[in-house]
Amino acid sequence: MTFNLRVDIPEDGKNSWAHRSKKAAAMINKHRPLVVGTQEGLLRMIEDIEAELADYRWIGQGRRGGMSDEFCAILYDHNELEVLESGQFWLSEKPDVPNSISWESDFPRVCTWGHFRSKKEPYNEFIHYNTHLDHISQPAREHGIQLISKRLDEHYRKKKLPVILTGDFNSEPHDPVIRFLRGDFSLLGTTANLNDAFSQMDVNPGCTFHNFKGGREGAPIDYIFTTPEVQVLNTEIDRSRVDGAYPSDHYPVISTLKW
Repeated sequence: MTFNLRVDIPEDGKNSWAHRSKKAAAMINKHRPLVVGTQEGLLRMIEDIEAELADYRWIGQGRRGGMSDEFCAILYDHNELEVLESGQFWLSEKPDVPNSISWESDFPRVCTWGHFRSKKEPYNEFIHYNTHLDHISQPAREHGIQLISKRLDEHYRKKKLPVILTGDFNSEPHDPVIRFLRGDFSLLGTTANLNDAFSQMDVNPGCTFHNFKGGREGAPIDYIFTTPEVQVLNTEIDRSRVDGAYPSDHYPVISTLKW
């Protein structure tokens, strides 16, 4: 699952986190994913979800470094998975420097990753990358995704394991960022070659950001990508309400994967 939680802004009124925390947790619990790539969660928000979902733990740091500001935390079912290794880098010219900003990005942007192993099938391992690209700067989105692709590919070649990439890319399907990930467009002299989980759907997926208004008109900006050997069995966008209200201004995207 990938799920932008919508950061806690009291000015959101009835849609502020205090009214949505249990709804967001219920949405995750409804699907019971092994891993959830989240975006915009503050520490207290992630801890609220963890308190509601006893089976889930998480990894990640704040985008300002340490526990400060928004996270791209990865939640995982700790009954099913163990974390063998994890890390985070910043989408900047100094990716290992916390709080670093480049390419006219409006905020520091990060990519959190974890190397997971199944507790029930110890031979079954995978790597999960999760990110949130800048909402203002196209150069930041393009340089950021190229950096992610480079690090993902290095991991993939070194570990020889399936890799999942989730996130809010702030980019619609025709954008160079998404075309780059699909292998249809080159950025900075490189091209990725990942599976877009939406390509499995027979219909236009519609929007994933809805600003608490609902509906499906538009195009997605939240995605799940995988390395080529991963088979996408099913993908859905859950547009349902929880107790009469939306748990976020983004719909979660959920995929069933096989390798």
